[in-house]
Amino acid sequence: MRATTLPVGFLPLVDAAPLIVADEMGFAAEEGLALDFLRGTSWASLRDALVHGQIRAAHMLAPMPIASALGIGGGNAQLAALSVLSVNGTVVGVSADLAARMRDQGHAFGFDDATAAGRALIEAADTPLRIGVPFPFSMHAELVYYWLSSLGLPSPQSLTVRTVPPPLMAEAIRAGEIDAFCVGEPWGTATVEGGVGELLLPGNAIWAFAPEKVLAARADWADEAPGLSARLVRSVWRAGRWLDASPANRSLAADLMSRPHYLNLAPELIERSLSGRIVVSRRGETRATPRLVGFHEGAAAFPWRSQAAWIGARIAARTGLDPMQAMAAAAGTFRSDLFRSALSTTGAVLPAASARIEGAMGTDRAVPADSGALTLCRDAFFDGAQFDPAFLDRT
Repeated sequence: MRATTLPVGFLPLVDAAPLIVADEMGFAAEEGLALDFLRGTSWASLRDALVHGQIRAAHMLAPMPIASALGIGGGNAQLAALSVLSVNGTVVGVSADLAARMRDQGHAFGFDDATAAGRALIEAADTPLRIGVPFPFSMHAELVYYWLSSLGLPSPQSLTVRTVPPPLMAEAIRAGEIDAFCVGEPWGTATVEGGVGELLLPGNAIWAFAPEKVLAARADWADEAPGLSARLVRSVWRAGRWLDASPANRSLAADLMSRPHYLNLAPELIERSLSGRIVVSRRGETRATPRLVGFHEGAAAFPWRSQAAWIGARIAARTGLDPMQAMAAAAGTFRSDLFRSALSTTGAVLPAASARIEGAMGTDRAVPADSGALTLCRDAFFDGAQFDPAFLDRT
């Protein structure tokens, strides 16, 4: 049977791994698909390619379909998150000069304490703090706003937030345009390699199980071509399972992704990010970070409607939108119904509910599942807060 060619977009980031692996390791071919990749130059260009039909699906920042549903994300088509491609995978870093000031004030750069790191950053930084993020509506931005606001720096009011494409983050630091950044790997590590920055914190120290990237499609296409979209969902789900199955698989994935038409970086740099062994400073200091990025463990690919509602609530709080309307619209973009349907023939063990109290699990926990046994990963917020979207139907 001849494979169906499906144009798909991505940005050169480690968390594009499930899409790349799906094609390179044959998971897409098993579903009768051949992925035709468009390597984007920015998140806006990738969104526009999706909206205008140049591609059918895309590696996308989790808040982007939500912002689109709220009428503030650009484009003129509604987008759907068919699955979560990755959880976590971001890092927070600072310029070498700011890192030196923080060290002089006694910060140890332990890479695991969001409260200590945030207080040290606020104390050492000039006001307003200039911080780079890849896109205004991104988990990077939402995590930074949430983190610093919780520690007493009103955000975004007290920040100057600048949009910087991930591959250019080191250049923005070098040019003195930003003092700090939150970016997906391996571009945080690249600032260390380039001698211009140091890493302060992994994103999972702020929220332990944050949906970082999603598999996005136009909502009308997903509903009109459910068979084709389901084949793509199954392909990337199997790729994510393979990625989380063993360190050896992630090592092979690093080699695949290093190729010029994908990330065009040294395999060693990519493997560090995938393994969680992060070099945080020019002195070669290394930090081991469990679950720096996840693709499958703990139902990582499941598009929780409650995660989308949290993002909607955060966007509403800083843009003046009605919070209940924003949360409801946001929840509708994470298509757990399509995800369940796509995986119904695979034997996948899925959560019994499609919404939950976010931040409620301080440790990994066994939960009810449609069938079989399922353990979800710790999902705590650094400040102990919980988000209960009680208005959502949990089924």
